[in-house]
Amino acid sequence: MMVYTVGTFDLLHVGHLALLEYCKSLGSVLAVGVASDRVVNSYKPNVPVIPLEQRMEMLSALRCVDIVRPYDELEYVSGCKALEADIFVIGEDWGSQPHNLAVESYLQSVGKQIKQVLYNPRTSSTAIKQNVMAQVYKAGNTTAVERSLRVLVS
Repeated sequence: MMVYTVGTFDLLHVGHLALLEYCKSLGSVLAVGVASDRVVNSYKPNVPVIPLEQRMEMLSALRCVDIVRPYDELEYVSGCKALEADIFVIGEDWGSQPHNLAVESYLQSVGKQIKQVLYNPRTSSTAIKQNVMAQVYKAGNTTAVERSLRVLVS
Protein backbone atom coordinates (compact mmCIF):
# COMPACT_ATOMS: atom_id res chain seq x y z
CA MET A 1 0.00 0.00 0.00
CA MET A 2 1.29 3.41 -1.01
CA VAL A 3 0.63 6.15 1.56
CA TYR A 4 1.04 9.79 0.55
CA THR A 5 1.00 12.90 2.73
CA VAL A 6 1.95 16.49 2.06
CA GLY A 7 3.12 19.48 4.05
CA THR A 8 5.69 22.19 4.56
CA PHE A 9 7.79 20.35 7.17
CA ASP A 10 9.59 23.52 8.23
CA LEU A 11 11.61 23.21 11.45
CA LEU A 12 11.20 19.43 11.67
CA HIS A 13 9.85 18.51 15.11
CA VAL A 14 8.28 15.66 17.11
CA GLY A 15 4.81 16.44 15.74
CA HIS A 16 6.11 15.84 12.22
CA LEU A 17 7.79 12.62 13.35
CA ALA A 18 4.59 11.34 14.96
CA LEU A 19 2.62 12.12 11.80
CA LEU A 20 5.14 10.42 9.52
CA GLU A 21 5.44 7.33 11.71
CA TYR A 22 1.64 7.04 11.79
CA CYS A 23 1.50 7.39 8.00
CA LYS A 24 4.11 4.66 7.59
CA SER A 25 2.06 2.33 9.81
CA LEU A 26 -0.78 2.54 7.27
CA GLY A 27 1.12 0.97 4.39
CA SER A 28 4.37 -0.42 3.05
CA VAL A 29 5.64 2.72 1.30
CA LEU A 30 5.41 6.30 2.56
CA ALA A 31 5.76 9.16 0.09
CA VAL A 32 5.98 12.72 1.39
CA GLY A 33 5.18 15.76 -0.72
CA VAL A 34 7.00 18.90 0.38
CA ALA A 35 5.56 22.31 -0.47
CA SER A 36 7.84 24.72 -2.29
CA ASP A 37 8.29 28.22 -0.86
CA ARG A 38 6.00 29.55 -3.62
CA VAL A 39 3.21 27.15 -2.61
CA VAL A 40 3.57 27.99 1.08
CA ASN A 41 3.56 31.71 0.33
CA SER A 42 0.26 31.28 -1.52
CA TYR A 43 -1.56 30.43 1.72
CA LYS A 44 0.71 31.70 4.51
CA PRO A 45 2.22 35.18 4.98
CA ASN A 46 5.82 33.93 5.23
CA VAL A 47 7.93 31.39 3.42
CA PRO A 48 9.57 28.59 5.45
CA VAL A 49 12.72 29.26 7.46
CA ILE A 50 14.43 26.13 6.11
CA PRO A 51 14.95 26.02 2.30
CA LEU A 52 13.05 23.38 0.33
CA GLU A 53 16.11 21.31 -0.55
CA GLN A 54 17.14 21.06 3.10
CA ARG A 55 13.61 20.17 4.24
CA MET A 56 13.58 17.39 1.65
CA GLU A 57 17.02 16.16 2.71
CA MET A 58 15.97 15.94 6.37
CA LEU A 59 12.81 14.02 5.48
CA SER A 60 14.77 11.65 3.24
CA ALA A 61 17.03 10.78 6.17
CA LEU A 62 14.10 9.51 8.25
CA ARG A 63 13.74 5.73 8.44
CA CYS A 64 9.95 5.88 8.03
CA VAL A 65 10.05 7.93 4.81
CA ASP A 66 10.61 6.12 1.51
CA ILE A 67 9.98 8.81 -1.11
CA VAL A 68 10.28 12.60 -0.89
CA ARG A 69 9.02 14.79 -3.70
CA PRO A 70 8.52 18.53 -3.96
CA TYR A 71 5.35 20.11 -5.26
CA ASP A 72 5.19 23.55 -6.79
CA GLU A 73 1.46 23.89 -7.38
CA LEU A 74 -1.27 23.91 -4.76
CA GLU A 75 -2.96 20.73 -6.02
CA TYR A 76 -2.63 17.11 -5.00
CA VAL A 77 -4.26 15.04 -7.75
CA SER A 78 -1.10 14.84 -9.87
CA GLY A 79 0.96 13.58 -6.92
CA CYS A 80 -1.63 10.95 -6.03
CA LYS A 81 -1.76 9.81 -9.67
CA ALA A 82 2.02 9.76 -10.15
CA LEU A 83 2.53 7.75 -6.97
CA GLU A 84 -0.57 5.59 -7.43
CA ALA A 85 -1.40 6.44 -3.81
CA ASP A 86 -3.77 4.10 -1.99
CA ILE A 87 -4.13 6.35 1.05
CA PHE A 88 -3.80 10.13 1.17
CA VAL A 89 -3.28 11.45 4.71
CA ILE A 90 -4.49 14.97 5.47
CA GLY A 91 -4.33 17.19 8.55
CA GLU A 92 -7.11 18.51 10.75
CA ASP A 93 -7.01 21.90 9.04
CA TRP A 94 -8.11 20.41 5.71
CA GLY A 95 -10.79 22.62 4.28
CA SER A 96 -13.12 22.87 1.32
CA GLN A 97 -10.83 24.79 -1.02
CA PRO A 98 -11.04 23.73 -4.69
CA HIS A 99 -7.67 21.93 -4.65
CA ASN A 100 -8.80 19.86 -1.64
CA LEU A 101 -12.17 19.02 -3.17
CA ALA A 102 -10.46 18.01 -6.43
CA VAL A 103 -8.24 15.40 -4.78
CA GLU A 104 -11.12 14.10 -2.65
CA SER A 105 -13.23 13.65 -5.79
CA TYR A 106 -10.37 11.96 -7.65
CA LEU A 107 -9.57 9.53 -4.83
CA GLN A 108 -13.23 8.63 -4.37
CA SER A 109 -13.60 8.01 -8.13
CA VAL A 110 -10.72 5.50 -8.11
CA GLY A 111 -11.68 3.82 -4.83
CA LYS A 112 -8.78 5.16 -2.75
CA GLN A 113 -8.84 6.40 0.85
CA ILE A 114 -8.35 9.72 2.62
CA LYS A 115 -7.43 9.59 6.29
CA GLN A 116 -7.58 12.75 8.39
CA VAL A 117 -5.31 13.10 11.43
CA LEU A 118 -5.17 15.48 14.35
CA TYR A 119 -2.00 17.46 14.82
CA ASN A 120 0.25 16.75 17.76
CA PRO A 121 -0.63 19.40 20.37
CA ARG A 122 2.89 19.28 21.86
CA THR A 123 4.46 21.50 19.22
CA SER A 124 4.33 23.15 15.81
CA SER A 125 6.73 25.05 13.59
CA THR A 126 4.76 28.22 14.31
CA ALA A 127 5.03 27.66 18.08
CA ILE A 128 8.78 27.08 17.78
CA LYS A 129 9.22 30.31 15.80
CA GLN A 130 7.12 32.25 18.33
CA ASN A 131 9.14 30.81 21.22
CA VAL A 132 12.42 31.84 19.59
CA MET A 133 11.18 35.36 18.98
CA ALA A 134 9.82 35.66 22.54
CA GLN A 135 13.18 34.61 23.95
CA VAL A 136 14.99 37.09 21.73
CA TYR A 137 12.81 40.01 22.72
CA LYS A 138 12.91 39.04 26.38
CA ALA A 139 16.70 39.02 26.26
CA GLY A 140 16.72 42.29 24.34
CA ASN A 141 19.13 40.81 21.82
CA THR A 142 17.32 41.31 18.52
CA THR A 143 20.43 42.22 16.55
CA ALA A 144 22.14 38.84 17.08
CA VAL A 145 18.97 36.92 16.27
CA GLU A 146 18.25 38.99 13.19
CA ARG A 147 21.75 38.10 11.94
CA SER A 148 21.11 34.42 12.72
CA LEU A 149 17.77 34.43 10.95
CA ARG A 150 19.34 36.04 7.87
CA VAL A 151 21.88 33.18 7.82
CA LEU A 152 19.09 30.57 8.14
CA VAL A 153 17.08 32.04 5.30
CA SER A 154 19.98 32.51 2.88
